[in-house]
Amino acid sequence: MADPSYPPLSYATPFLLHARASANSFLSQFEPLALLVGPLIAVFLARALRSLIGAVQERGIKTALLGFFMSCIKLVPAVKRHIDAEKQKVVDKMQSGGKSRREGWRTMLPYPGLGSGVIDLMKEEKRSDAAWQGKCSGTVYIKGNESEGHFSLINEACSMFSHTNPLHLDVFQSVVRFESEVVAMTAALLGSKENASGGQVCGNMTSGGTESILLAMKTSRDYMKSIKGITSPEMIIPVSAHSAYDKAAQYFNIKLWRVPVNKDFQADVKAIRRHINRNTILIVGSAPGFPHGIIDPIEELGALASSYNICFHVDCCLGGFVLPFARKLGYQIPPFDFSVKGVTSISVDVHKYGLAPKGTSIVLYRNHDIRKVFFHLSIRCCHVYLYVRYKFLLLCYPFWFIPSNSSFIIFLFMQLFDLHAGLRAALQQHQFVAVTEWTGGLYVSPTVAGSRPGGLIAGAWAAMMSLGQEGYMQNTGEIMQARKKIQRGVEEIEELFVVGKPDMTIVAFGSNVLDIFEVNDAMSSKGWHLNALQRPNSIHICVTLQHVPVVDDFIKDLQESVQTVKANPGPKDGGLAPIYGAAGRMPDRGMVHELLVNYMDSTC
Repeated sequence: MADPSYPPLSYATPFLLHARASANSFLSQFEPLALLVGPLIAVFLARALRSLIGAVQERGIKTALLGFFMSCIKLVPAVKRHIDAEKQKVVDKMQSGGKSRREGWRTMLPYPGLGSGVIDLMKEEKRSDAAWQGKCSGTVYIKGNESEGHFSLINEACSMFSHTNPLHLDVFQSVVRFESEVVAMTAALLGSKENASGGQVCGNMTSGGTESILLAMKTSRDYMKSIKGITSPEMIIPVSAHSAYDKAAQYFNIKLWRVPVNKDFQADVKAIRRHINRNTILIVGSAPGFPHGIIDPIEELGALASSYNICFHVDCCLGGFVLPFARKLGYQIPPFDFSVKGVTSISVDVHKYGLAPKGTSIVLYRNHDIRKVFFHLSIRCCHVYLYVRYKFLLLCYPFWFIPSNSSFIIFLFMQLFDLHAGLRAALQQHQFVAVTEWTGGLYVSPTVAGSRPGGLIAGAWAAMMSLGQEGYMQNTGEIMQARKKIQRGVEEIEELFVVGKPDMTIVAFGSNVLDIFEVNDAMSSKGWHLNALQRPNSIHICVTLQHVPVVDDFIKDLQESVQTVKANPGPKDGGLAPIYGAAGRMPDRGMVHELLVNYMDSTC
């Protein structure tokens, strides 16, 4: 055994001295300035090459080179000024007089308050809203108008609990119960009672589908870090997946891969598999997707996620309160919920077909370990790590690791430090945020918002309890029949085609002979508000209870609009067809991105 008083590094001293002498001899032939500048240039070139390779991998060679070319020509001042001027013209057109409407908007709080007279002022302002009854794709899911029937019921429920906040668990116990029951009842619709779910499905209410998706992505990122140690997370989604995933990728520093859909406009399982690597934390499927109303192959995606031991999120924001009842009505609905092995989380909006007030959604997880700290496994991993590290050091460095008190204490301190770092990583919160060192007291919050409107939670509970399974079944039957009738009407128009095979309540359609965005403008002139899509260029209607009594009017107006565009092709003043057409043909997607950002910046 080596002498404890003899420093271990002294064994390596002759080698280090020789290495230093050799390095100095080799470098002496270069000028000092070259030695200083050379590494800096090498680092710069390496970073540039890394960025280029990353851009090519992410966007493809053609798009990456085009983006580089556009960045270069924008360095010319005259070219940049011309491009900026043209972009501003497009932004002004997108606003369609929005600036003029903003003139006269208040920017200061009135000194004398308006009192109850403010209600009359609000009624006056409301008259300027567009007519939405039966004319909007999606948007309003409850039938009738806002002062009768189901509208009146949820308005009363919201008003009754408008002062409440579930953050104060001990004060507003009624709202806390409402949230728990809304989550449990929704989970039961999505397979929580099935044996395959594991019987531990849990979740929380959120402000909308985007927040539900954000929480699921953040939770999945932290969960995969705790069980697999992934620190450079990546997720894979089909191009048809909602844009909320892009928002999550930006917010939580997750690399996003968008892969093409197959010929049926479903998620391409093989393409997703090709993108999976050691940093993949999650894949995504929709039931159904927003653009075309088509359900992705959830079972195949679940099997893929299971085989790679990664998370799998299913977006049921549209389908959560339709698909379970459509299946009971005899529609062929493939498995899509927690009954599918591999599904780790689901998002579902109650404020869509659940007919709850706006601002109510739910995020669900297969079990509590995904949602909160995965403590026990992480502790075990730290114990295994400590043992393996001890054995490795004892095997490789027997000459200095001795049972002397000083050496053992130093070694133990080093390992405890590493263990502490591991425990800190293990104790990261997945969805919840718990703060123990705030001077304001102990704090814990389940969602992005701290304070939350208890009135919306009460409204969601009232909506679900008032309708019951029977009410949802009846609504689903009416909506699905309306969708089928609209789909047949579109298919009978020679100039149009339906995109894919809709599974639920969305009908997307395009044209090979007409500019479909001009058709959309023609429909807008008749008071319809439809959704414009791209890749392929198309528009869609999301059928709600508002459309059930006006299906024939929609088909008639669509037929007339097609004939109008056929007889008089070309963009109309004030229409959006030129903008969507230009965006679709614009090869530099970065410029389209800038247009959208500039438009948003000018409207808020």
